[in-house]
Amino acid sequence: MRDFVMNKDNQVEEKKIKMKKFGVGFGKPDKRSNQGNCKDLFSSGSKEEDFVTKKERENLQKKNDAVQMSDEEFLLEDYESDEEGAGGTSKRKAGKGPHIPSSDEEEEEDQSDEEDDEEKLKVYFCSRTHSQLSQFIKELRKTVFANEVKIVCLGSRKNFCINEGVLKLGNSTRINDRCLELQKNKKNEVSKIKNLDTGGRIRRTKASSGCPMLRKSKLQRQFRSEVSQQGALDIEDLVSIGRKMGTCPYYGSRSMLPAADLVVLPYQSLLSKSSRESLGLKLKNNIVIIDEAHNLADSLISMYDSKVTLMQLENVHFHVGRYFERFRNLLGPGNRRYIQTLMVVSRAFLQILHENPSYADLSQDTEKTYRANGSSDSSLAINDFLFSLNIDNINLVKLLQYIKESNIMHKVSGYGDKMASLQNCSTKHDTLECNEGSILPDFRALSVILQSLTNNDGDGRIILSRSQTTCSRQGGYIKYVMLSGEKIFSEIVNQAHAVLLAGGTLQPIEETRERLFPWLPTNQLQFFSCSHIVPPESILPVAVSCGPSGQSFDFSYSSRSSLIMIQELGLMLCNLVTVVPEGIVVFFSSFDYEGQVYDAWKASGILDRIMKKKCVFREPRKTTDVESVLKEYKETIDALSVEESKGNPASQSGAILLAVVGGKISEGINLSDGMGRCIVMVGLPYPNPSDIELIERVKHIEGLGNSNSITPKFSVTNEAYNGDVEVGFDILRSCRRRGKEYYENLCMKAVNQSIGRAIRHVNDYAAILLVDARYGSDPSNRNFSNTTNKLPQWIKERLVSSTQSYGEVHRLLHQFFKFNKKRRECQ
Repeated sequence: MRDFVMNKDNQVEEKKIKMKKFGVGFGKPDKRSNQGNCKDLFSSGSKEEDFVTKKERENLQKKNDAVQMSDEEFLLEDYESDEEGAGGTSKRKAGKGPHIPSSDEEEEEDQSDEEDDEEKLKVYFCSRTHSQLSQFIKELRKTVFANEVKIVCLGSRKNFCINEGVLKLGNSTRINDRCLELQKNKKNEVSKIKNLDTGGRIRRTKASSGCPMLRKSKLQRQFRSEVSQQGALDIEDLVSIGRKMGTCPYYGSRSMLPAADLVVLPYQSLLSKSSRESLGLKLKNNIVIIDEAHNLADSLISMYDSKVTLMQLENVHFHVGRYFERFRNLLGPGNRRYIQTLMVVSRAFLQILHENPSYADLSQDTEKTYRANGSSDSSLAINDFLFSLNIDNINLVKLLQYIKESNIMHKVSGYGDKMASLQNCSTKHDTLECNEGSILPDFRALSVILQSLTNNDGDGRIILSRSQTTCSRQGGYIKYVMLSGEKIFSEIVNQAHAVLLAGGTLQPIEETRERLFPWLPTNQLQFFSCSHIVPPESILPVAVSCGPSGQSFDFSYSSRSSLIMIQELGLMLCNLVTVVPEGIVVFFSSFDYEGQVYDAWKASGILDRIMKKKCVFREPRKTTDVESVLKEYKETIDALSVEESKGNPASQSGAILLAVVGGKISEGINLSDGMGRCIVMVGLPYPNPSDIELIERVKHIEGLGNSNSITPKFSVTNEAYNGDVEVGFDILRSCRRRGKEYYENLCMKAVNQSIGRAIRHVNDYAAILLVDARYGSDPSNRNFSNTTNKLPQWIKERLVSSTQSYGEVHRLLHQFFKFNKKRRECQ
């Protein structure tokens, strides 16, 4: 083997000498040496004339000049892997090209003058959305703390950016990439971008030196001074100040981090390790408060999910292949080997996603693994996935190190953008428009899924989908689903002085403990709960078991589509609109079911009967349209209430809003006062058991704490599950405790979040109707435990769990609203 390697090295050296003689090298070509070689070549005598004809020399010279002029910037610097580099470490040969960070890496500001602030105690407050953070800042201003502590609010570039040229990109990933690219341009002082002019000649133009919002450091200092004087500010306030001063609020707020006492930031920035490191967050001996923590475990692990689509893989494979063909003879052996490895991996992914593989023949083992059940969806462990594709012998850690250190993503993307611009972009198009087809997001998606494949085998599962969508070109996908959050959360707990989980629907806490900190001694876990501030007479929760005609309500998966059930629900609402003042919000389990019910009511005439008393609004699927619908809903209620107060009662009184559990309205929206006088929860919104990711989580949670086996024994094997509803139900029935508890908790936490939209202040009042026989006090018909036990304590204590008929419910509602109307008039 040594002799073979030595002979091969000799052949490589001979080939290098021969290729250098003709101006083509294995590494990045040196301009001067190439020119010298070309001069020697063209001044040589008849010996070389026999070797190379004059025409061939001219073509070679043109090719060499073309590389130097147009493509040299896309050529990778020589890369040595740990076999080649000294000391067994990978390295990139020193060169003039800078490393461009990925979207989740950040260019750190120089904070040496503020290092003394790093040791001070900090409180990190995080919540799920920017709107929830704004609500927190709004409430904070009402307290004495607003003027006693230094507060800084952090957020994403998309929410902070005031550079219109970057904002118009729309997509968060592209905004991040463009922002970092501008910072790179700032470091390079002047970036030269090549465009093609109308005559076909290459024209060099100067790009802007960095982002115009960061050119003047004096404005950044003024921004910090202005914000410090104004106290507690949310993202909208910071953006407004940044626009007024013409300086970047994103980097301005980040620069205030060391001096802050209270840091307000979204989940992603605190819970993701890479985000913490890029922002420079120091959790050691500091306090962490996590708000809206009812779904913390699922939110945490979802940050470590990754996904690459068929279209993204095809895009990356094509561009890497084209790049390799163009620069094959100019790349060093390290670059060539890793690029070929990258192509092998992308080809393996592609062949498994194509129903009729055209890239290569599937191995018999792979065919058996993925097509045994005739399914287009399946789930596997990481090792099974790698072995099935015959790529288990590839060192993914080294491949990822190469992708990070070599700058291959930006080189391939830049070359692809240039080729696209030659074909499509005229001189009138700016660089941003030309870069719309950039493969950077696709390349990054592949890189992230490769990173996921380096996790422990039991930490997650690979979901493979070959479903060919008709409305999108994306087709199938490969997705890694993280299942274990224990190790991720332990890093936060071990560093912080204290961690507080806060929320209105945290119970039951046992599931969260088992999933995130099972190793924590019970004496280190404190639980505190308090009752609601509203008096008992301000809330009327009722379990409604049957409708006006006596039909028992059963909105289980098998019965909810029954026309009888839908009609009975409609009749109940026809009665409700006559007794409930102002606004009624009805929550359905999904958008599809809401649409099915709405269409049935419209066809039967029930919708017309409802609309005679109240205007009907529907939650839109697009979250961007929710705000306008809510505004119109509120204005309608307010306008009709004003008319009624003037003694001019209209035929209509208020409005009704059809919403969806898990939609935007069900979480984080305040439906106070007239917007939510009555909340109707239709059925128990259990998640769909055909969701393959959900079932994988259920199986993982069922196996927690099992010392004899990581995976519990189910009546249905892992390989057989392919998203079938009945198989999903079989798996749920096979669960003994934890998996079943988790499935029910998902449902009840969604219920608690939805009904919690009403009763938003001490003088508010509302009725809550839980419409399904399973909410009743008799648990004999239930497959799971008593659902009402998992309602919030302040609702459970006042719940009317058993009623003889709907007439009794109607009478209770009439008395409740009559009493609270009088009480309100007396206040």
